[in-house]
Amino acid sequence: MTELLFPLGGRRAWAVWATAVFTYLVTVLHRGSMSVAGLQAAERFHISASALASFTVVQLTVYAAMQVPVGILLDRYGSKRLLIAASGLLFVAQSAFSLVDSYPAALAARAILGVGDALVFISVLRVVMSWFPALRQPVMSQTTGMLGGIGAIVSTVPMAAAFHSFGWTGTFAGASVLSLITGVAVLFLLKDSPYDEPLHRTKQSLSEVRHNLRRAWREPGTRLGLWTHFTTSFSGSTFGLLWGYPFLVRGEGLAPTTAAALLILPVLAGLCYGPVVGRYAAKFPFYRSWIVLAVIAGSVAMWTVVLVWPGRAPMPVLLLLIVVQAAGGPGSMLGLDYARTFNPTTRFGAANGMVNTGGFIATLLCIGMVGVLLDASSGGAPQTITDFKWALTFQYVLWGIGTVQILRYRRRARATLARYNPEAYEALRANQIVPLEA
Repeated sequence: MTELLFPLGGRRAWAVWATAVFTYLVTVLHRGSMSVAGLQAAERFHISASALASFTVVQLTVYAAMQVPVGILLDRYGSKRLLIAASGLLFVAQSAFSLVDSYPAALAARAILGVGDALVFISVLRVVMSWFPALRQPVMSQTTGMLGGIGAIVSTVPMAAAFHSFGWTGTFAGASVLSLITGVAVLFLLKDSPYDEPLHRTKQSLSEVRHNLRRAWREPGTRLGLWTHFTTSFSGSTFGLLWGYPFLVRGEGLAPTTAAALLILPVLAGLCYGPVVGRYAAKFPFYRSWIVLAVIAGSVAMWTVVLVWPGRAPMPVLLLLIVVQAAGGPGSMLGLDYARTFNPTTRFGAANGMVNTGGFIATLLCIGMVGVLLDASSGGAPQTITDFKWALTFQYVLWGIGTVQILRYRRRARATLARYNPEAYEALRANQIVPLEA
């Protein structure tokens, strides 16, 4: 029988969690490092808008493709080894990106970055699940995502200032060193579990792995989580990772420094949304989908205002768009909360990996299509506000598909739980969570 060596939620738990969050923060910085570098990248590599979008599309495609394999590796090896590996890969990727001057080599560097990025988030979530009591996990998960957003702040105004002072190579090479620091911190400070269990987990046969994957995928709650993540997060991610800065500068006519400063607002707004969403999800888990639908409705409404506005939108409207859209980050975390609710602990890694692909698949689709539509609309000329508005209407396709699927799988998830585990369903109806058996 395993023995609890450190209390759940105690001082050691906070130290382990802080180390994991620091790693996630640096990873988000690397992920968003193209947010203010798009115009410089287009000049450096002499590429079009769709080719520029390929940097982020390749990165996110690799990220999404790696999520299920990472979930399997996480269930076997634990968070510590995966986070150390991630730090090494991110260092290599950003170092290479700082030096290359050819488009294919730069794409390869972003692909490696996508692999390193893929290892981090669900590994950090496993730390939360392992070191904190179940009732505190929704709030801790939201706080984790919220604090990771500080990396997004660093990837905007500070990165823009670094480009001005140190240039392309100095900025990306300097950012790569941060991953060496996180790797050392994880090596010495992070422990996978507060129990006296060994780090090496029992090796599963291929048939057992396939069985767990099938069970996780067939669970409607997992798919509810995937479509929740898909629909809530892509709009803000598309804006923050690549197209927000060009849209504000070339489309809306803002000064580059003003546009970079505005990209900080989603993170600051997320710091306010996160605790509220986390507390609501912990207190009323049966009604989490209403937050999800409200987040989607808010983004749809504000983008509609901006896109139908004659010419350039005024600053108050742009500020409101950015603040309302920022709720998508905390909203997407509810998708991972569904994975925790509807799957036993033995499938957490696989289920979280599946859910976490949702938002990134939607984001890469949106980023790629916006680039294609921009090229088609502008015909190679400098993009105008009309070109951006036309391209950004593609978001409605993804919002429509995702919302239909959320409503579909919400009904199926509840019905399946009621049929096969009526005790857990009644507890959920009473806004309580009963851990599921494998």
